[in-house]
Amino acid sequence: MSILEKLSSAPVYLICGIIIGFVALLCVIFMVRAYRAGKAIGIDTAKMKRVIVSSATFSVLPSVGILLGVIALSGSLGIPWPWLRLSVIGALHYETQVAQAAAEQVGMEKLSGEQMTASGFATIALLMSVCIMWGMVLSVFFNKKYTGRLTKSGGKRAAMGFGNMAMTAMFIGLVSAYIGSYVGIFASPKGLLTFGGDWTPLVVVAVSGLTMALFIWLSKKPKFAFVENFSIAVSMLFGMASAVVINLI
Repeated sequence: MSILEKLSSAPVYLICGIIIGFVALLCVIFMVRAYRAGKAIGIDTAKMKRVIVSSATFSVLPSVGILLGVIALSGSLGIPWPWLRLSVIGALHYETQVAQAAAEQVGMEKLSGEQMTASGFATIALLMSVCIMWGMVLSVFFNKKYTGRLTKSGGKRAAMGFGNMAMTAMFIGLVSAYIGSYVGIFASPKGLLTFGGDWTPLVVVAVSGLTMALFIWLSKKPKFAFVENFSIAVSMLFGMASAVVINLI
């Protein structure tokens, strides 16, 4: 039995399925309690039902991006583990980045099923879990103090301003690092002036970025504000489609 067959075996499905089922049960419990609390404070039942239906509807297409992430990672990590990570607490950009970085540190040239080993998977899974747990841990100790500051005059506005700047800076750094690595892949085989490397990642970045820019522009229009919910999923689909087209050519 290969390592990928073991990672997609019934015991692994059972373990991951139990965890996902528990989290799904919590979601249902909170949803029921929120609905009952809405009725208790006098919110119209018809309005709450419309909110539930609209929220469910607008969650379908954005979740396609998560499904694509599961499919992309399943070729190297099996299906259950990416399914668990991206269903519970993981984020697509985080999971792929950490998995790739961990794979390189254990000696793999790239994250792939052919080069995967049991020890390599254990290291990758451990890092994917440990590196993202600190948001929950820090919330236990500091969230009460933080929310207390938000209730003070001007505290919420200042916190939101800092949060927006911090997230923007973080994503600019991530994008710059990725694009820099893609330029290096493109230029490295024959030198910077000859550009004999793989240019597929750069094309995917350009297509995905242009698609995202188009959706952001459309979302500013009153009649097309809803497209913001679909921007990530569609950008990923267009980027993946461009990679497929390049490989076919």
